[in-house]
Amino acid sequence: MARRKKGLDIHGIVLLDKRGGISSNKALQEVKRLYNANKAGHTGSLDPLATGLLPICLGEATKASAYMLADDKRYQTVIQLGVMTETGDVDGNVLEVKEIPNITEAELTACLNSFVGEIEQVPPMYSALKHNGKKLYELAREGITVERKARKITIYGIECLDFTGELLTLDVRCSKGTYIRTLAEDIGHYFSCGATVKELRRTGAGDFNLADALTIEQVQELNSAGTLQSILISVDKPLRAFPAIEVDKVAADLIMQGQQVAMPNGNSELGMCRLYHEQKFLGLGEMLMNAKIQPKRLFNLN
Repeated sequence: MARRKKGLDIHGIVLLDKRGGISSNKALQEVKRLYNANKAGHTGSLDPLATGLLPICLGEATKASAYMLADDKRYQTVIQLGVMTETGDVDGNVLEVKEIPNITEAELTACLNSFVGEIEQVPPMYSALKHNGKKLYELAREGITVERKARKITIYGIECLDFTGELLTLDVRCSKGTYIRTLAEDIGHYFSCGATVKELRRTGAGDFNLADALTIEQVQELNSAGTLQSILISVDKPLRAFPAIEVDKVAADLIMQGQQVAMPNGNSELGMCRLYHEQKFLGLGEMLMNAKIQPKRLFNLN
């Protein structure tokens, strides 16, 4: 006997301005409960210390989350020079305190420029990556350190917003998989004084911006007013990079059964596409060399 689903079939994306001091999962559960949604997920964890943009996917929108994880990100961070902690941020125990050298503007510019472009980063031990099925931060809490392979990431730009000689405020545009804590530590190594993250705020993820996000208090107010549905973003918005294909009803029925259909209007552009019937989003398909569309990821938005 199939298990009865708990909650409602709510489909869409909520842009949450996550507060500090809680996990991304706790923030997710708060939004999920307000909507009484039967399914929810987020698109990339923020550390408890971190605040800012956390897209919450409800219902069928969770199927888009895998594509959203690959989105570029943007952060504003305050880095404390002269301090090294075990977690790479001020929530961790202090390991060492060093004297901060006198850093000129030219030296700081040279440092930041050295990290722009495709670089390699070693993920921190305090991360959600897994080693033999166990999360690294769980091992770290047990005092276990394991070797981590360096990963290629891209930093598109770093802008210095403020520098007091001790605190460095940066605006960072980067690819998925970038750890700002690691960047802070690497900047500390560059100046031989160590560094750790004091503040971290995500300001952008893909096409979404923090300016459009709401705090949990604002979402609660909408719930009290009975207008929660008004802030739901359509599930296909984060997929707009894929071209859109409109199909007729016969093709739509076949697609929803997982069957290939002929490309309409002789469209021969290969690759992933968004599929629609009468402007209703059906899901993602792949345009093949045999002039047919193969359904890849279907969305049940009934």
